[in-house]
Amino acid sequence: MSKASQTLQLIQEFSMEYAGFLLVIATGIGVILISLALDFLWAQAIPVRFFYYILRAPGVVVHECAHMLGCLLTGARIRNVVLFSKEGGSVTYNPPVIPVIGHVVISTAPLFCIPLILSLCTWFFSNYLGCLLPALPLSVDSTDAMILLGGGVLGIFTQNLVVHFNAWFLVYLYIVLSLILSAAPSMQDFRNASIGICILAITGLIILWSQVPWAVSILTEITRIMGMGFALGLGFGLIALVLSSPLLILYLYRRTA
Repeated sequence: MSKASQTLQLIQEFSMEYAGFLLVIATGIGVILISLALDFLWAQAIPVRFFYYILRAPGVVVHECAHMLGCLLTGARIRNVVLFSKEGGSVTYNPPVIPVIGHVVISTAPLFCIPLILSLCTWFFSNYLGCLLPALPLSVDSTDAMILLGGGVLGIFTQNLVVHFNAWFLVYLYIVLSLILSAAPSMQDFRNASIGICILAITGLIILWSQVPWAVSILTEITRIMGMGFALGLGFGLIALVLSSPLLILYLYRRTA
C-alpha cells in the first residue's frame, strides 16, 4: 500500500472515530434537552402543584439514588440525602477520592442509571405484564437508525393502546415520563462537573488526534458504552415526548393565542 493510500485510510478512520465521538456527545445533549423541556412543559401544564409532585416523585428518588451510587463508586462520603421535597431532592457529599472524574461520575450518574432502570422496567412490563415493548436500539449512528427508533416508539403506542389495549401500559408510561423528567443534571450538577466534562472532552479529542492505538482503543470502548446509555435515554425520551405532545400543542396554542 502506498503512502498516499495509507494517509487516506488514516484520515478516513480518524473522521469516523471523530464523528462517532461527537455523535455520542450530541446524543447526550439531546437527552438532557428533552428532559429539561418536558419538565418545564409539565410544570407549566399542571396547575395543581400536588399532582406535579406526584408525577415527579419516582424520577426524583431514582435521580438522587443515582448520585448516591456515584458517590460510592468514587469514594465520596455522603453527608446528607433528601430523596424528595417541594424543592426536589439533593445529595451533599465530601470531595470524591478520584479527582476531576469523580465529580463528573457523580453529577452525570442519572443520565446512565435512569435509562438502565427504564430498560429493566421495559423488560418486566414486557415479560410479566403483557405489554408489547420491543427492545430499543443500543446505538443511533445514522439517519436510518433514527427513523427506525422513531417508528418503533410510535409502534409501541399503537400496539398497546389501539391494537391490544393494556392498562399496565399506562403505568409504564407514568414511570417512563417521571424518570425522563428527572434524567437531566441539575444546575448544581452542571457546576460541579463542568470543568471535568470540558477536560474529558478535550482529552478525548487529543487522543483521537494523536491516533495512539491503545489510547484510541480505550476511548472507543468508553464511547461505545456511553453511546449505549445515551441511545437508550433518547429512545425513552422520545416515548415521553410523544406522550407529552398534546400538552405541547396546547401550550404553544396558549402562547400564540
